[in-house]
Amino acid sequence: MQPILHGPEKLEDQGLSRHQRESGDRAIEALLCDPGVSEQVDLILTYRHGKAEDGSDGHYEAWSRRGRVRFRRWIEPEGLSFEVVDVLGENPLANQDPHALKTVGEEIEASIRSGFDGQDARQRFIRPEQQSYPHAYERIAQLFDSPHAPDLVISPMDWSFGSQPGTHGGLHVRQSRSPLWFSGPGIRPGLHDDVAKAVDIAPTALKALGFPLINGRDRTGRTSEERGTTPDVYLARQDGEVLENILNPDEEGPERLYLFLLDGLHPTELEEWLEKDPERLPALRRLRNQAAVLQSGSIVNFPSITWPSHTTIATSAWCGHHDVVNPSYYLRDEKKMISPQGEQIGTEHYASAEVESLYEAFTRVRGKDRISAAIHAPFGRGATHAVLEHRNLCDKKALKSATPRYARDEDPRWREDPDPSLANESILDSRGLAQIEQLFQNPDIPAPDFVFHELVLTDGVGHAHGPHSEGSRAALEESDRRIGQVLRILEDSGHLDRTLFIVTSDHGMAPQDADLAANPGRHIHEVGLKGEVSDIMIWLHDVCVETTRSPDRRTGRVRVHEGDANADGDHPPLSGVRVTVHQSADSGQRRMLAQGETNEAGIFGFPTPAELPGHQIEVTVHSDHHNAQQVRMDSTNPPERLAERLYGSR
Repeated sequence: MQPILHGPEKLEDQGLSRHQRESGDRAIEALLCDPGVSEQVDLILTYRHGKAEDGSDGHYEAWSRRGRVRFRRWIEPEGLSFEVVDVLGENPLANQDPHALKTVGEEIEASIRSGFDGQDARQRFIRPEQQSYPHAYERIAQLFDSPHAPDLVISPMDWSFGSQPGTHGGLHVRQSRSPLWFSGPGIRPGLHDDVAKAVDIAPTALKALGFPLINGRDRTGRTSEERGTTPDVYLARQDGEVLENILNPDEEGPERLYLFLLDGLHPTELEEWLEKDPERLPALRRLRNQAAVLQSGSIVNFPSITWPSHTTIATSAWCGHHDVVNPSYYLRDEKKMISPQGEQIGTEHYASAEVESLYEAFTRVRGKDRISAAIHAPFGRGATHAVLEHRNLCDKKALKSATPRYARDEDPRWREDPDPSLANESILDSRGLAQIEQLFQNPDIPAPDFVFHELVLTDGVGHAHGPHSEGSRAALEESDRRIGQVLRILEDSGHLDRTLFIVTSDHGMAPQDADLAANPGRHIHEVGLKGEVSDIMIWLHDVCVETTRSPDRRTGRVRVHEGDANADGDHPPLSGVRVTVHQSADSGQRRMLAQGETNEAGIFGFPTPAELPGHQIEVTVHSDHHNAQQVRMDSTNPPERLAERLYGSR
């Protein structure tokens, strides 16, 4: 087959259309150049629509103060490939080493090279020049596959987001790496230097369990049949691949799957403690002693944040394909911001029906009478037991009586911590153990075939105290006690030896300069741009402007309509929008030619001097609810100057 240019799979209004060049460039320039905020922004990422209506000649962009790269995605016989279109200055994504900064020692050295005090865990900041951006082209491109994706997305500096001592969300490796172990039957124990991604977890586990291959879509978005091959994936949409080297086909495989997700656990901290304090963390060490350990962990979804990343692990689909692109994101067609993370309860419906969860795969293969469980996992679609989705197989009275027994493992320090949420998270983890006890020891129901067990405390403490703090180590110790209780429950019920355990996280964590209380995306409002901002994502409010001129060049017409399509896919006309028409300065004389407002059809008509060519007549559109836009009567935009202003004549 010939290579196929592969732009966004469901291209609607995400990224920057040709109508958004002016506002998009203004936002990029302000974020990279304005004092204060420019020191907080590492990268600005977007998809730039091309001239063709389907956007097939568009490209992806990564802007930084050190340079800009434009790239495209292709489908080739062997899968996806990425082509760098051009580079101005330095390619900010040139270093995509997935093995970089995989130990605390490497982080300390990188921090010192960055000009910070790497020995002080609270100040162990790392500049972009010392970072890597694993799988950057793929992780950026996948995000813009979803119509929910923003117009612009920021990857902040390592230390410059939020008001807590620890955070995550960025594209760079420190916030994008999680630990990854597979422990149990059918696994080759030992250290493995394979490159792993979060999307690889589900297919690797399903192969170990002996699940059948199906005619699903791979990372190119095409089914096996469409690719001219026999069934070759395990899920309806599988962006990941099987980590073949860690599997032992000569050994009998597991019967059950148990996934421990220690939310926000920074992998370098885990490895450092296991190496230097071998008496601590006995339950994790027990699993590790018979585990295939991915030495560089796995690289998670972008953005590297909870709701998108959990859903990615449970579906083998990047967030641009399961559509939960952020904890909170803007629905253009409904003109509203939604927040699965804010709601927390009953959020499984936000994920696209085009992806399949691990829970749903277990039901498809093993039958509806078998049980799967989501223990406080943010995504539990298809799980038989999922209390966050109001499906509870446990007796509530029994849960209430069991929870205090497991609460004995709680560290009393959380009750005295200034952050009251930490005590609540510890209690939540105790309640999760009470559920596990009932699910595996209740004689009236079969034991679960699959459990996705979220342990939340490590994330809350990592935020509140920092990823390399005494608090984080206390949270890890408490979580280890929880894991030990799970192993005891499974051992008592006779299921331990036939269970495949996975230990992972949904993202990494980096220390922050909390005094900055940085939220750089909000800067677009300070410079007068209109749009929605959630965390690192920006959705600009723009209009579409169409210009036409009569054949005799004596009249012109402007039609203005909504930049974002509504639920019917239409772009409604905008009335009452102010329009001014000028003779352009490059004609030798700038003067007003006409001004007025659009009518109910979104149209404003005006006379034009017949002797002036279209490129010398400029139309400016002003809307109270949208960004101003300037266009010429020949439908072109004024020349692009952003790259020159940022990088000079290069």
